[in-house]
Amino acid sequence: MPGAPNRPPEVAASPVPPPAAEPARAVLRRLAPSRIALHLDPWKGNPSAELLDPLDRAARLYAEGDLAGAAGALDQLSTRLAEPRWPTLPRPFRDLRVTVTVPQPPAWDPENALPAEEKASRRRRRDAELQRDLAHASLAWAKAHGIAVDDLEPARAQADSALASPGVPEEFWPAIDSIWSTLLERVPAPRRAGRPAAAPGPS
Repeated sequence: MPGAPNRPPEVAASPVPPPAAEPARAVLRRLAPSRIALHLDPWKGNPSAELLDPLDRAARLYAEGDLAGAAGALDQLSTRLAEPRWPTLPRPFRDLRVTVTVPQPPAWDPENALPAEEKASRRRRRDAELQRDLAHASLAWAKAHGIAVDDLEPARAQADSALASPGVPEEFWPAIDSIWSTLLERVPAPRRAGRPAAAPGPS
């Protein structure tokens, strides 16, 4: 229209990247499987206090809402689990350890030439697959030890179905998080030497 100010050309909106996991969810996805990991047979029912201390601290800080502190305690636990003096955990729990990488030339990395967005997409997919595998193994352990988990079967099936598609569909994470939140309530904390196992929290 004559006399109207020039309008800048319309620019297509840039795609909004998927939001990072909420800090509470990110801690939950490490805390619940870590608790089960210290119940596994390699510890013979008596995991070291050097492992139990950071796990207990993470659980307490998570309950208090100190998510940064809880994440730090889980970092300490994953670092200690990587030390060669401990028994080797079965997969997928072994992947809860901190990853120790050996420096190598970038050309040796098969993903080095990929665009950053593709690298991030692959990393998200690997993270989701690990969560799925941890959930499967954790549910199997819980069922074998008399902990009721049949009601979590729909969530497990939903997570499996979601990952049948490429990428990480949105419906995957609510299903996984419902499994972890329930297991964290029902699985008691690993016992310390000379002490009975703590009772599960209220459901």
